[in-house]
This record gives sequence, C-alpha cells and structure tokens, in this order.
Amino acid sequence: MGSDNLAEAIVQPATDKLKQLSHKVGGSGSGTGSGKKGGIELFSKEYYAACTIGGIIACGPTHSSVTPLDLVKCRRQVDSSLYKSNMQGWKTILKTKGDSIFTGVGATFIGYSFQGAGKYGFYEYFKKTYGDIVGPDYYSKYKTGVFLAASFSAEFLADIALCPWEMIKVKTQTTIPPYASSVWDGWSKITATEGIGGLYKGLIPLWFRQIPYTMVKFASFEKTVEQIYKYLGKKPSDYTPVQQTGVSFLGGYIAGIFCAVISHPADVMVSKINADKKPTESVGQALGRIYNKIGFAGVWNGLPVRIVMIGTLTGFQWLIYDSFKVYVGLPTTGGH
Repeated sequence: MGSDNLAEAIVQPATDKLKQLSHKVGGSGSGTGSGKKGGIELFSKEYYAACTIGGIIACGPTHSSVTPLDLVKCRRQVDSSLYKSNMQGWKTILKTKGDSIFTGVGATFIGYSFQGAGKYGFYEYFKKTYGDIVGPDYYSKYKTGVFLAASFSAEFLADIALCPWEMIKVKTQTTIPPYASSVWDGWSKITATEGIGGLYKGLIPLWFRQIPYTMVKFASFEKTVEQIYKYLGKKPSDYTPVQQTGVSFLGGYIAGIFCAVISHPADVMVSKINADKKPTESVGQALGRIYNKIGFAGVWNGLPVRIVMIGTLTGFQWLIYDSFKVYVGLPTTGGH
C-alpha cells in the first residue's frame, strides 16, 4: 500500500469527524497556557496520553508504508554498485526468491511506533516544562530555543526505544538473502551471537542521525507554520480544523526537506555501522574505517530518494498527528 492510500485510510475517519467538531474547536497553537478543549485539559495526563497515541498513529504506519523506498536506499548506502537505480532495485528484488520489497516492515512498524510515542509525547511534555522554566517573556521572544531543547530531550529518549528494532531492520534489509525471516528471528539471532548489547551497537550513530533530524523537524515545522499563518493574514482559529491540518501537512513537508539533508550523513553511517561493524571495533573505530572507505561523497549517497521519502513522511506525520489531536478535541500544533 502506498503512503497516500495508507494516510488516507488513517486520516479519513478523523477528517469526517473534524467537520462535526469544527464549531467546537476554538484556537490553535501550543503555548504555555492552560485550558480545556473537548473535555481534555491541556497539559494534563490525558493530554500527554493523547499526544503519545497520536505519535504512534503518525509514525508507525507512515514509516512502514515507505519500506520499499527505505529498503533500496539502505542497500544502496551499504553497496552503491548493487543497483543502478531504485526501479532496477525493485525489479531485482521482486525477481529474487526469498526477497521482498517489504523486507524489514515488521521491525519498522514496531520500532517507529515506539519512537513516535516517545518523540511526540515527550516533545509536548518537555515543551511545556521548558516553557514554564524560562517564563512567558523569554518564551515569546526565544521560543525556537525551547522547541530545540524539547525535541532534543524527546528524541534522546525515543531512540532508546527505537534502537533494537532499527538494528534488526537494517541488518535484515542490507543482507541478501535477508538476515532474518521475521522480527523475532532477527532478535533471537542477534542476541544469541552478541547478547542484548548487540541490539544497541548502533545507538550512538542513531542519536547523531535522529536528534538533529528531530530538532530540525519540530523547530522548522513550528516556525514554518507560524510563517504560513502570517502570510495568510489570519489567526489559526479563523480557519476550520480541516484547513488547519492542511497547513500542518504543508509545514511538515517543508520541514521534512530540511530534516533529510541535515541528517543524511548520519543515516548513511547508521546503515553502515549496523551492517559492517566488527565485534572487536569500537563505534569510533568503525566510523573512522567506514568513512576512510567511502569518503565525503559516500555519506551523501541516496540523498534524493531520502528527500522524497522524508518530505512525504514528515508531511503525512504532521497531518495525521494534528488530525488526531483535533479529533479528540485538542488544538493543532504550531501557529501560536
């Protein structure tokens, strides 16, 4: 199923409900105030639980839907001579017995569901917490700093939950035939030979990839949405919920392009480390050896595909996340 169809299947029920809720939902944005929307008190336990669920819905299915793109990207990052193009890669995979263009989809769904829960749920929590610490005056002037700090903290924790599943995904995707036949087969094989620590050997490169990515994702999204509403000339509350989630999609797609570029070198190294790190090497030694082998140009291998993939992913994630928030009676993110 393509990302458009998947997102439509997820968002359509919420979109229908949005029309019914449009007269109930007043403002938008996520400052440091308090209040109630749709019976859920802002920044309450129920609020953070809703944001966590929204993160799961936004990230797990969307990342899973682009597995075919991710599969070819990872394999080309590890061996640039393997496929001449993405299309040639998919054709080759479809013709290969025991291989599939959805190799790694199970680990992707589990891992990014956990990651989405932590990323969005903790981001909302830390944004409110840090905003209260600095106070309203500082927040109003330098809120981008709060967004960056909150997203850093959220992604640091979210990656700890993601790492084992990312390890299984990459190791399965970058070996032909695939290293494991299922998520649990991959878990068993890795822990049998390397212990639980084997599932976390890519954590540091993952942090280097995901933390800058998420900081750019959230800060640029918030700033982009703010600029879109300034350009439109009206407050978010002057638009219907459906129109507000449309702004979320556009802001998310633009943010995704920035995310893809800034995190791509680390993404390449994560693929390389998970596929090629020797048991006797430290992470630093492995990174040095791999970089000496592929050079500066090598860390940018596969960037065009990743821009398309991440731009689409990020746009749909914000669309789904904010649609879910509106569905349960909460304001959309950004534009405050």
